[in-house]
Amino acid sequence: MPGSATAGAGGSLPLGTLADGTPFHVPIGVVNVDGEHARCHLCGHWFRSVGAHLRSHGWDRADYRTAFGLERGQSLEGRATQERRARAFRRRRAHDAAVRAGCETGRRWAASGELTRAAAASARGRRQPEQRRRKTLRSLASVPPGAREAATSRASVARLRATAQRVADDAGYGSIGELVRDRVAAGESLASLSRTAGLHKDWFHRHLRTVDPGAARDVAEHVSGPRPPRHDLALAARIGGSDAVAAFLHRRHLVEHRSVRAIAQEVGMSRHAIQAAMARHGVPRTAHVTLRQQASELAAGVATSHGFTDLDAYLRDRRTAGWTWRRIAEESGRPQTWLRRNAGRDVR
Repeated sequence: MPGSATAGAGGSLPLGTLADGTPFHVPIGVVNVDGEHARCHLCGHWFRSVGAHLRSHGWDRADYRTAFGLERGQSLEGRATQERRARAFRRRRAHDAAVRAGCETGRRWAASGELTRAAAASARGRRQPEQRRRKTLRSLASVPPGAREAATSRASVARLRATAQRVADDAGYGSIGELVRDRVAAGESLASLSRTAGLHKDWFHRHLRTVDPGAARDVAEHVSGPRPPRHDLALAARIGGSDAVAAFLHRRHLVEHRSVRAIAQEVGMSRHAIQAAMARHGVPRTAHVTLRQQASELAAGVATSHGFTDLDAYLRDRRTAGWTWRRIAEESGRPQTWLRRNAGRDVR
C-alpha cells in the first residue's frame, strides 16, 4: 500500500483504519463532495481535485479507489471541477477527430450490449467495491416483494424456450412440439431425445410441459406409466415384427440360452432396455445363462461318453470305487477344479 498521512485536518480524528493500519477520515465506499470541493479519505482535507492531491500522499487514483471501496469510474473532484472537465471534453470532441471516433465506437458498443458484456468480463473474479455494493442493495430494496422472483421465472422460461427452439431448428423441425411428437411416435424416449440434443437426459422430462404444454399432453401416455407402449414399439421394430416381443425374449433367453448382453447386441439396444423389457413381460433372467448352458452341455457329454445319464452319477460311481479326483480328471479329460465345481453336494 502506498505511504499515507496519519493526522487529520483541523483536529479531526480518523474514522478507522484499513487492514494495513492506514487511517481514513471518510467512510469506506463514500465520496464527500461539498460544492466545489471533495474530501480526501487519507487526511480529511477538502480539495477541488483529490486526484491531483493524492501525489502528496504517494498514492495514485487506482489504488485510492480500490483501497476505499470506490468504483473505478468514480470522480474525485468537486462539482465545479467536474463541470470544467466536461466542458473541456466537449470542446475536444467537437474539434478532435480521434476523440469523435472513440466516442462513436463507445456508442456502438453500448447500443449492441458489447460494452456491458466487456464490463462484466472485466469485473469477473474481482471483489465488488463497497460503493457499488451499497448501490446494489438500495436498488434491490426498492424492488417490490415478489417482483424479483417473477422476473427470474420469466427469464428462466424464456431461456428454456430458446433452448427448445434451437434443438428443433438443429433437427430440421419448425417447433419443439413437432420434433417430440414425431420422435416419440417412432419409439424414441424423451431421455434419448435429450441426449441427442446434447442436453441432460432428463431435460425433456422436466421442461417439455413448460416449453410446449400441448406436446406434453399428446405424448404423455406414450412416455409414462408402468409399461409404456413406445418401449415395445422400438423393440418390435428392431426384431422386424416377425415375432411378439415376449415370445422373442423367451426364446432367445430361456430356449436358446442367449445372454442379455448378446440379445442387446443383436437388436442394437442397451442391456438395460432389454432387462426392462424382460421384466415387463415376465421373462425370468438367469445370470451367466450362456456359460451355465455350456457347462451343462459339457457335463452331459462327459457323463454320456462313460455310459452314465448325468455327471453326478458318473462321479458317484468313480468315487465309490475309491478313485481320486486326479484319476477321474485323467479319465474324463476335465480339470479337477471343474469336476469339483460341477459335482452335486452328495458327491463332493
